[in-house]
Amino acid sequence: MRVISGTARGRPLKAVPGMGTRPTTDKVKEALFSMIGPYFSGGQMLDLFGGSGGIGIEALSRGMDRAVFIDMDKKAIETIHLNLRTAGLEGQAEVYRNDAHRAIKALAKREARFELVMLDPPYRLKIADELILQMEEAGIIGEQSTIVVEYEAGHAYPEQIGQFQAVRTAEYGETAIRIYKYAQEPEGDNEHNEP
Repeated sequence: MRVISGTARGRPLKAVPGMGTRPTTDKVKEALFSMIGPYFSGGQMLDLFGGSGGIGIEALSRGMDRAVFIDMDKKAIETIHLNLRTAGLEGQAEVYRNDAHRAIKALAKREARFELVMLDPPYRLKIADELILQMEEAGIIGEQSTIVVEYEAGHAYPEQIGQFQAVRTAEYGETAIRIYKYAQEPEGDNEHNEP
């Protein structure tokens, strides 16, 4: 695993020790960023199941201003810190050991807002849809947000979750990626189209 592009390009990244996490492969990461980027002009990013931190670090390397990493696993938290140091991006990141639902509540209290959210829960947890609804209700995502869900191919998440509409879906072996963006409300009849 490595950082594919941007300021930290080519830096090696460590995987979390043991079999508990499943790092996103470089191939899937490359495809993912070609769908949502490939580069960013600033913004805040949330990686809610941080794992090794590879996706958030890639987003920082490609121009995101800051990233918040959340994971429940102690080894994952240690690995994220290590990989951030290796990539030289520690100063742009916050890392917390927490449960995803509790983390959303804590971030809402801080009035955090995110332009990019990565949801890659363990494949046995099919909860990305409820997390999106919770984030929307908490106000930490909105019209400017893009949400990336990585999940087990074969499972189907809804086309629309709250105000967020699926705009791209792609499968790579047993991994599927779905991108959600805010669904714009249709405008009223000629409200803003005066001749």
